[in-house]
Amino acid sequence: MRVTRRSLLLGAGGAAVSPGLAKTYKRDMKDHVAVVGAGVFGAWTAHHLQQQGHRVTLIDAWGPAHTRASSGGESRLTRAAYGKDAIYTRMAAQSLPQWKSLSAISGLPILVQCGVLFFFQTEEAYVADSISAHREVGLRTEVLARAEMARRFPMIDFDGISVGLYEPDFGALMARRSVLTLVDRFVRAGGEYTKALVTPPARGGTRLAEIVLSSGERISADRFVFAAGPWLPKLFPEVIGPRILPTRQEVFYFAAPAGDRRFLPGSMPGWADFNGGDIFYGFPDLETRGVKFAHDAHGVEVDPDTQSRRPSEAALQEVIEFRDRRFPLLKGAPLTGAEVCQYENSSNGDFLIDIHPQWPNVLLLGGGSGHGFKHGPEVGRYAAALLLGEAKGERRFSLSTKSEEHHREVH
Repeated sequence: MRVTRRSLLLGAGGAAVSPGLAKTYKRDMKDHVAVVGAGVFGAWTAHHLQQQGHRVTLIDAWGPAHTRASSGGESRLTRAAYGKDAIYTRMAAQSLPQWKSLSAISGLPILVQCGVLFFFQTEEAYVADSISAHREVGLRTEVLARAEMARRFPMIDFDGISVGLYEPDFGALMARRSVLTLVDRFVRAGGEYTKALVTPPARGGTRLAEIVLSSGERISADRFVFAAGPWLPKLFPEVIGPRILPTRQEVFYFAAPAGDRRFLPGSMPGWADFNGGDIFYGFPDLETRGVKFAHDAHGVEVDPDTQSRRPSEAALQEVIEFRDRRFPLLKGAPLTGAEVCQYENSSNGDFLIDIHPQWPNVLLLGGGSGHGFKHGPEVGRYAAALLLGEAKGERRFSLSTKSEEHHREVH
């Protein structure tokens, strides 16, 4: 089913369009590129390809940022603290102005600059490495002692904490809204969006000429991008297979005390408790959804098509125990919502952005969660450039660095 601008109904609200996001297709179309997957990586890649004058067809089986997608859900943290992994600090910083531009035209906020506080028990190497990377990029990051954090953020109990990194320019991204807005703008600018299920490409040949939909329809293109999130291993079981592993993740929302403004953006930041490497993170009460809590640890391996989306009592109790210790003002707060999603990390936590080993006109793009959403704009720019032969491949994003044994090294 082809979707037009009128039928998308993605709620952009007719807001004024910034020049960078409003360019229409050039009259002299270049390659036709089919992008499979309308999540944050696929949508931003389609956008950047479109900006360069290519004809782009964006395809998704259930729709942009749908409920089961890794790009679905309410919110995502955007921050630049990555320890020694300065490549992600740079990508987060370079993505930030693009998020601001999209937020400015969306009609409703996409980037909520509530700030992000990352706090630690000890001044370990991760802290020093993050500070060094932030200074190199020119970020306004503040290094805070425990007493200063307690004064500025009284809704958090900093018992056992010695140092924090506060990033005032970062905060929360409204996840589903951002992808819907981006796809809406893509269609408004002349892009084609199709809701359809793509079947695994048949092996053989030196180039991929077409993809086949479950309906039997065939879509031919000059180049292809597969950004199918946790479904990427199913599309390429031999090439990717267990190198990307979907795991079950659960998030919970709790009501703040009635009339208490301390849990609103502007008072409470987005936050992450390093917790000795066992990270918990969360958000203030964004748009009255509730105060969000999540545990960053990988859950059990799941199939994104069949896993239960019912929250578990064990995960809820784990979060409540952490909440009551670190946010005592929320002790006894009623649960207002829960979501079950999945990470789809690569074996080492680095992204997969690489050319298919058999087909030079196919780009494999994935391994984004749980830390990839914030990098969507720069991932899309780099992916488009790599597909078109305009960028040198980054080894960390290569298929060759992914194995079947999982040991996440990026946090």
